[in-house]
Amino acid sequence: MTGQASAYCRAILAAALCAGAVGVALPADAAPGSLREGLFRKRPSEGRQFTAPPVARYVAEDGRSFILDRTQPRPLLRFEGSSEIWALHPQPAPRGDVIYKNDVGEPVLRATRLGGVTVFTPDRPEGAAAAPTGNGAPIRLPPIGPQTLGERLLQASARASRAARRLIPFEAEATPASSALLADAAMVTSEAMTRMGRQPRMRGFLNRIMKVRLTEGRRPAAAMENGTLMITVAPQQGLAGRPSSERIVRVAQTP
Repeated sequence: MTGQASAYCRAILAAALCAGAVGVALPADAAPGSLREGLFRKRPSEGRQFTAPPVARYVAEDGRSFILDRTQPRPLLRFEGSSEIWALHPQPAPRGDVIYKNDVGEPVLRATRLGGVTVFTPDRPEGAAAAPTGNGAPIRLPPIGPQTLGERLLQASARASRAARRLIPFEAEATPASSALLADAAMVTSEAMTRMGRQPRMRGFLNRIMKVRLTEGRRPAAAMENGTLMITVAPQQGLAGRPSSERIVRVAQTP
C-alpha cells in the first residue's frame, strides 16, 4: 500500500471514529411580469435557434435561481442555496424542444428552440418560466486530499444522524481519483436522508439504514444491503458518476 493510499485510509478511519463522538440531537422542526418580459420581449426570428451562454444563470418566475452548465458531456444544474449538483440527460421533444431529465427520468428543464426555458421543481411540478440573467461560473469539483475527505464524511454522518436521531456512520474506499466525487456523493446521500427525515411517511424507510458505505465502480448506483446503504461512484463520468438524492430516496423505499 502506498503512503498516499495509507493517508486516505487513515482519514476514513478517523472519520468513522469521530462519528461516534457526534451528538445526535433531535432536529428543530424578481417579479413575474418582468421575468416574462425578459423571456419574450426580444424573441429570435422564427426558424432561428436561440443559443444561451454555455454557462448561464437563470431566475424563475417564482424567484428561484439556478446555474446551468452545458460545457460538460452531461449538462449540470445547481439551484442557488443548494449544494446538490444535478447531472441531466437531454432528450429531444416535439417542435424542436429539449427536455433535460434527472437520473430517475423526471423532467428538470425544458428548453424551446426559440429560447424559452421552463424549470420543474417539487413546489412547481407544472413548471415555472425562467429567464437568463447573465453568465455563470462553470460547475466543477476541485480535487481534495484525504483530510478533507475525512471531514466531509464526518459532516455527512453528522447530518444524516441528526435526521435519523441516531448514529449513522459513513465509510468510504477512496483513491486520489475518486476522493472528490466520493465526498460529494456523501453529502448528496446526507441530503437524501435529511429529506426523508422531514417526511413522517418516510421515516420508516430511514429507520432501515444503519450505515452508509461508498465505493468506486464502473457505473453509479445505489442499493440497500442488509441495513447498509451502498453508494457506488464512477469517477470517469465526472459529476454524472454518482446517484442523485432523488435516486437514493427511491432506493431506500425499495423493499
